[in-house]
Amino acid sequence: MKILAIDSSSMVATVGIWEDDVMVAEYTINHKKTHSQTLLPMIDEIVKMTETDMESVDAIAITGGPGSYTGLRIGSATAKGIGLAINKPIINIPTMDAMAYNFYSSQYLICPMMDARRSQVYTGLYRFDGTKMETMKPQCIMMIQDLVEELEQMGLPVMFLGDGVPVNREFIDQTMKVERHFAPASMNRHRAAAVASLAAMYYREGKTETAEEHKPDYLRASQAERELKAKQNNDKV
Repeated sequence: MKILAIDSSSMVATVGIWEDDVMVAEYTINHKKTHSQTLLPMIDEIVKMTETDMESVDAIAITGGPGSYTGLRIGSATAKGIGLAINKPIINIPTMDAMAYNFYSSQYLICPMMDARRSQVYTGLYRFDGTKMETMKPQCIMMIQDLVEELEQMGLPVMFLGDGVPVNREFIDQTMKVERHFAPASMNRHRAAAVASLAAMYYREGKTETAEEHKPDYLRASQAERELKAKQNNDKV
C-alpha cells in the first residue's frame, strides 16, 4: 500500500510518501511562505526524488481540520485535485488526531493545541492504551481557561504540543498544578509521517471518501462569516 500524505492546516506545510509501513519521504517547512507557494512544489519534489509513479498511489491522506481556513482550503483542494486526476480515494484525518499521534504509545495524556485566537484553542485529549490511541475528548474549540480547568480536574500528567503552546504557555505554567510537559522541536508540530501512519489504519478499516465527497471541517465559521452574522443580527435590532 502507498499513501501520499498532506498537512497544511497550520503554518507548517508537510507532505510525505508512506509505503508498506516505511516512511519513504517526508518534506516539512515551517516558514513564512504561503501554502499556495510551497505545497505543490513540495509534492512534486518528493515524487521526483523517490521516482514515484502517481498511478501507484493507493490513497491521498489529508488533515481535514480544524486549522487555518486558508491552509485547509489549499490542502483540501490539492488533495481533491490529485484524487480526481488519478481516481484514488481521500483519507480525511482529523488534525488533532494526527498531532497527537506524534506521541505514539506515550504514557502521558496528550493535548495538542492550535491557536484559534481570542484566548481560544483548537484541541482534543488523547491517551494510548499500549499502542492503541484512545480519544478522551474529541477535537473541538474551547477557551484556554476551560481547557486548563478540565485538565486540572483530570489530574493526569499532560504533554502539550502545537502552535497554541507558545501563545498560552505562560498562562498554563501560572495556572496548572498537575504535572505537565511541553514537546521538543522534533515532535511539537505537524508531521506528514503521523498523518500517513493514521491514514494506513483508516484505509485498512475502509474509512475513505471520494475526492468529490471530501470537504474540510473548520469547527467554526470563518471570521468573515462571523462578522457578517454579527452585522445581520445588529441590523435586526
